[in-house]
Amino acid sequence: MRVFKSFLFLAPALMLAVTVPQAGAAEYKTVKVKVSTAGNTVTLGGTVVPYKEVTLSAQIPGQIKFIGGQEGDSFKSGAKLVTIDDDDLQARRRSAVAQILAAQAALNNANVQYSSEMINPSINRQQNTTSGFGMPQMFDKMFTRPFASSMGQAKPGIQRYADVQRQINVVNQARSALMSAQARLEEIDVSLRDATLTAPFDGVIVAKKIEVGDSVQPGKPLLVFAYVDFLRIQSEVPVRLVSGLKKGMFVPARIDAGGGVNVKARVAQIFPIADKTRHTVTVKFDLPKGVPGGPGMYSEIIIPDPTNRATPALVIPQAAISMRGPLPSIRVLVNGKPSIRLIRVGTPDGNGNVTVLSGLKGDEDVIIDAPKS
Repeated sequence: MRVFKSFLFLAPALMLAVTVPQAGAAEYKTVKVKVSTAGNTVTLGGTVVPYKEVTLSAQIPGQIKFIGGQEGDSFKSGAKLVTIDDDDLQARRRSAVAQILAAQAALNNANVQYSSEMINPSINRQQNTTSGFGMPQMFDKMFTRPFASSMGQAKPGIQRYADVQRQINVVNQARSALMSAQARLEEIDVSLRDATLTAPFDGVIVAKKIEVGDSVQPGKPLLVFAYVDFLRIQSEVPVRLVSGLKKGMFVPARIDAGGGVNVKARVAQIFPIADKTRHTVTVKFDLPKGVPGGPGMYSEIIIPDPTNRATPALVIPQAAISMRGPLPSIRVLVNGKPSIRLIRVGTPDGNGNVTVLSGLKGDEDVIIDAPKS
């Protein structure tokens, strides 16, 4: 009850008019209070985020050997950011190169043996050379082998086919060993490439999670790298309000930097799926280039509420408002003389105007520029 009485005591003060003796009405620059009919709006909190951001993680185990810079340092695309010690990989690569050379030699030898088999079949070669000017060998070719083949005791054709297939298999095995060694070398080269992390685009380091000498395992986050020439506001919008947003539309926004900066933000992305726990949809808003502040700062977004009908509202220039203690105030002309009014303000519209919730009737002349004394 005590709080309620205090409110009744302060309520008339909001409409209090204080006459201040100043110069004539013609010396003041005034504007008429405007009545604007607009839909109700809702102010939502958000966070300033980079236009794009990536987390660089370790791909191989090892010790951190080099870090390109600290938080806030800028890098061009392709610049080296982190290097992991690769001495073990270099040794394995040399071993793989040696295996390739050995496999290549084995393949060359297999090809030579295959060619020898095709030109001079092994079935015609004797392991031991006989004397007598080759007469026993010639007798064997002309009489013994044909007679054994005709009697079904030998199959020279089958033996010839088996000899050729054996040499073909040797060639294929040597070729497979060479391909396996080459694949192993390619695998090691990929790991060596992963030992050095480079900037994926122009940007700055926004978070460093390691130091030189740290031991890391695959998957450990190393750096957070971001493109911050353009910034965005990310906000969680209740599902009932998402229908009032369209990609490309502009909405008023306020960034908590330098006493507060009012800007126009463009709806850049509306996520297609709502959070099943909070029943909100993530929405990102593009900010103008060069806006003060940086990632992580608090911000506010003013979006339309399609669930409420439009209502008339009094609108005055934001520049006409001054603070008198905890309450905002303006000066209006009453019978040609300035008078101070304490008001309650609503949300700015992003065009330099602000709505007035109480303290004005709607027909006043608001002073926006006083005469010079």
